[in-house]
Amino acid sequence: MTNLSVRETSRVLRAAVAAAVVVCTVVACSPVSNNEGGTSGGDQSAGQDSFGAPADPAAVKQGGNLVIALSAEPDALDPTLSRSLYSRYVFQAMCQKLYDVNEQAQVVPQLATALPTTSGDGRTVTIPLRPGVRFADGTAFDSAAVKATLQRHLTNARSARKSELGPIDGVDTPDAQTVVLRLKQPFAPLLGALADRAGMIMSAQALRTKGDDFASAPVCVGPFKFAKRVPQNSIEVVRDPNYYDASKVHLDTISWRILTDASIRAANLRSGDAQVADSVSTQDVASLRQDAAVSVLQSQSLGYQGLTINVGNVDGVGTAAKPINRPLAQNAKVRQAFEHAIDRKALVDAVFNGLHAAACSPISPASTFSSPEAQTCPAHDPAKAKQLLAEAGVQTPYAVTMLASNTPDTLRLAQALQSMVKDGGFDLKINPVEYSSLLDEQDRGNFELLQLGWSGRIDPDANITNFVGTGASQNVAGYSNPQLDTLLTQARQAGDVEERRKLYGQAVTLLQQDDALIYLYRQRNLTAVSKQIQGLQVYPDGVIRAAFAGFGK
Repeated sequence: MTNLSVRETSRVLRAAVAAAVVVCTVVACSPVSNNEGGTSGGDQSAGQDSFGAPADPAAVKQGGNLVIALSAEPDALDPTLSRSLYSRYVFQAMCQKLYDVNEQAQVVPQLATALPTTSGDGRTVTIPLRPGVRFADGTAFDSAAVKATLQRHLTNARSARKSELGPIDGVDTPDAQTVVLRLKQPFAPLLGALADRAGMIMSAQALRTKGDDFASAPVCVGPFKFAKRVPQNSIEVVRDPNYYDASKVHLDTISWRILTDASIRAANLRSGDAQVADSVSTQDVASLRQDAAVSVLQSQSLGYQGLTINVGNVDGVGTAAKPINRPLAQNAKVRQAFEHAIDRKALVDAVFNGLHAAACSPISPASTFSSPEAQTCPAHDPAKAKQLLAEAGVQTPYAVTMLASNTPDTLRLAQALQSMVKDGGFDLKINPVEYSSLLDEQDRGNFELLQLGWSGRIDPDANITNFVGTGASQNVAGYSNPQLDTLLTQARQAGDVEERRKLYGQAVTLLQQDDALIYLYRQRNLTAVSKQIQGLQVYPDGVIRAAFAGFGK
């Protein structure tokens, strides 16, 4: 496969509000692209986005338990530590952020009252906070709580947020409703980070009493508060009477039930045992669209699915990289050969009925930060793959073991890859594990090749630096390239869109030369919802927004 064609790029542009990437600098945040065919509600064809619509209060009952069939178990319910998309579903109901993202992929205030103001040198960022807000434990939400949360993100040894927050040098609290962030250098992605887990503010009292055990009973500001968790089974939250905008909350409880098989999730939806099913299988989309009792929400993802190669993660994520005595880890030609053995277009067509889009980059083709360099795609060329293996002195078939989650869709993908890369000289073996175990194994470095993705963020930095920057908190590959680090740092500090676009194009070129992370495809967010439910929404960030949903009268 060569570069994405004009036709393919245009299709993605039309299809994805995810592609309405915003220019999120510490100075301002505004939309740069809109989805021409998008809509805010109703069932749509495969080429149109459908995010769901807000609930009509007059048409919604008060009370009830909403059951969401979840495709994988969330990891730690701790905003500092969490790495999983599925934990973000739960957080959305109980852990609000300084800022949020709307359906146009714009950053909007949530616990803040306005977008930040920034000094002329870009190194002082002031955030005004909502007054009169309380955490679920009844304590006050104020600047001291924001400071405690951010300091924990920056200093906790296991924090997944540290690299997201960049060069914060200090946090000042001039009064209870004002936070001032002091930066060592300007940091363009800061606002995007504060619209995700880095901006989720935790109760200072709960942090003092629970410490590293915060996830066992998390306390935040939100429409709901944590009730209980049964590992491998379910999570439940209940309406929080302390919530500052309680009139918008209709449900009594929300329950997430872990059902890893997509067909079982769909069956629970049809039977009424669940009202929502996340990550609908592309195998089930057509039949669900034909069901008069079900709506399918969809949008193009901001993220990607890919393959991560362990090139230096010996002692665990965040530790210094060490040599690994495997050709795949030692020689970029072997990794390049594996990429040339993959036909992305054939893969997504065969495994996902063409509903997903082939991808070779962490940057969406429709992003304002995209460029021809960022979308260059190494050709599917099995002969080239074998040539590279020969140049690397590797005998074929070369055996590689891939760690993957044990869900049916992922196993279909893994088996298709297994068959496909044979022609390029590889003998791919599959090691399927439960999703939460996969997260643990990747962090420890107990893998050779890993299939996993990222749900995506509005600023490209959050889709790149945290995964490939030297020592970054989610760089499970143990990858390090000082030249790449320099480019990413320059992009973080640049306030000009064109300059950032150029730098990200150069970064993608380096990533494809080293191939520690091979990007495969960009998936559609597919969520099935019973038509009994009003107000459930899924935006381009892929997060199910259930907090203000309700049962129709």
